[in-house]
Amino acid sequence: MANEAAVAAPGGAAAPSLIEGLWRRQLPHYPSNSRRAVYLGIVVLVTIVLYYELYIQGAVSTKIILQFGMTFRYFVFVSVVGNLVGAFASLAAGLADRWGRANLVAYGLLLTGVLICFGLPNVTHESEYLILFALVSFVEGVVLVATPALIRDFSPQLGRAQAMGFWTLGPVIGSLVVTEVSSHTLTTHADWQYQFRLCGAIGLVVFLIAVVGLRELSPKIRDQLMVSLHDRVLIEARAAGIDREKVLKNHWQQMLRFDIVGPAFAISVFLLFYYISVGLFVVYFATTFGYTPARTNSLANWYWITNVIALVTAGFFSDLLRVRKPFMVVGAIMGAVGVAVFAMKATQPTTSYSTFGLILILISAGGGLAYCGWMAAFTETIEKHNPAATATGLAVWGWTIRMVVTVSLVALTYAVSAANVLVDNGPTAQAILTKYPSQVATLQLVDAATLATLSANPSNVAAQAKAVSELSNIPVAKVGTLITVKAKYPQEIATLQAIDPTTLAVLHVNAHNTAADLKAIKDIAAHFGISPAAATTRLLAVSANLSTSQLDLLFTYGNSLNAAAARLLATNMVPKADLAYLQKYGSAVTQAQKNSPHQWQRWWWICFAGQIVFLPFIFLLAGRWSPRRARADAEAHKQEVDRELRELTAV
Repeated sequence: MANEAAVAAPGGAAAPSLIEGLWRRQLPHYPSNSRRAVYLGIVVLVTIVLYYELYIQGAVSTKIILQFGMTFRYFVFVSVVGNLVGAFASLAAGLADRWGRANLVAYGLLLTGVLICFGLPNVTHESEYLILFALVSFVEGVVLVATPALIRDFSPQLGRAQAMGFWTLGPVIGSLVVTEVSSHTLTTHADWQYQFRLCGAIGLVVFLIAVVGLRELSPKIRDQLMVSLHDRVLIEARAAGIDREKVLKNHWQQMLRFDIVGPAFAISVFLLFYYISVGLFVVYFATTFGYTPARTNSLANWYWITNVIALVTAGFFSDLLRVRKPFMVVGAIMGAVGVAVFAMKATQPTTSYSTFGLILILISAGGGLAYCGWMAAFTETIEKHNPAATATGLAVWGWTIRMVVTVSLVALTYAVSAANVLVDNGPTAQAILTKYPSQVATLQLVDAATLATLSANPSNVAAQAKAVSELSNIPVAKVGTLITVKAKYPQEIATLQAIDPTTLAVLHVNAHNTAADLKAIKDIAAHFGISPAAATTRLLAVSANLSTSQLDLLFTYGNSLNAAAARLLATNMVPKADLAYLQKYGSAVTQAQKNSPHQWQRWWWICFAGQIVFLPFIFLLAGRWSPRRARADAEAHKQEVDRELRELTAV
């Protein structure tokens, strides 16, 4: 345009040398579309890798817990500390309005790459793991603010939804990379350290790309509102006259407004399901549905792939129609319906893998629609108050979301207390059960007090009688009598056991049945390898030494007693340490298995409530509901820009 050519862009400092360019990153002019696309692409790539690094522990959470002997609460506490540190790092990142964004992003990735690749895989204690993960989370809290600030700087409002959709691909594709890589490599590289080293190495490669290629706008250009690329010449013309100290004065107070803080809280509770799925899906599906980490990560791929598609699609159509709020409403309703169905399936152990996949697709599609529109509308709301305070407004959001996640993680450990038991004690109990399945099944039928007595004194007759009675359903008094008889008359009992059961049954009804007597003598002689005369003597000894009532008991309950006694004897194969572990934790694990689905279900309903809370806060954000009115606003703005350009060129 002639008017654009007539307005000279402001001069800038000489281009930095290659070495200086590693630190001096500010652009004195708004870049061409191709260069802008490169910078936006680098920001998205950095965000993907950073969240890959942050979320990698979730893919191998059960392995990390076992490696360090962590309790489930301690593992969650690691994330709590990380989020808490990240929250205040986000506040500190508000200084990006004064210090810039690009160096925070590039060199932040260097720090996380080193920590993930070389630090965390080599720790030897859970406290070391906690400290290093907190450092990673601190950097993430800074970059959480700096990267969307860069996206905003390089994207006019009329293309903001697409740009923010691509930025949001960072955490989503980061999560997808986690699940995709781990689901294909855990079978060949079972150690969790491999996942961290691979992730960290990729982070260091992307750091090299960012440190060489990433740039940012000069403060006086980025501090202005750009509705469309048509505004570029006017913005550069205005830049020379901007007083940065004036536009940044009271910038925190300007951002602590209800239409900033309220929507920041709303999106934080809306994302509760997302944050729990990122960190604890492996724990949830392992303890509730018995999934392996690889199977859970494979299932989660459906969630992340759908989210990627939804974000890109929502960004395109939101910018095409020039509205955000309808997308947020539709997305929130879809997400809420999906989370509600997911909650209902928590107590249905027969729910199939494919059913969960379809539910997660619905939740993810809704979340993508809502979040893409929200990010665009939120940054536009910040700009409505002060475009120069974009990073400050995003810092308010970053702090809020991290604090909400921190509180929710603490609450989770109490709301889903069964997970503590199942993660802490379940694997060991399951290993014992897998090795000694029949013995453990036998022990579960005997009460704990009886088992404790037998463990202290295996020859305690009363405890033996009680245990056998519980296993065989024979009255304990009769069991005691039978045990006494067997102990007092071992030879007579052995003689009876040598006789064919059918023959023994005939003799029990008629002790003088000649044919049965001859058959019994033959069985005894064959079993012991003795003469018929000696066998006859043993048979007569049974009648002489055992009373009719004792014989009745042996005939009625003998087989059941022998089977129960054999089952009880087989439990001696279980090491005492394993028995002690089962006695201490077995009942708690069993109860936790019953409670866990219902407790998780309650938590998913809390996530559903967060989706509903999000809806009314949509009305506080900037932007139109009607595409027609949004187009009219854009046309009016274009005319105002043209008018101001004409005035500038006329001077």
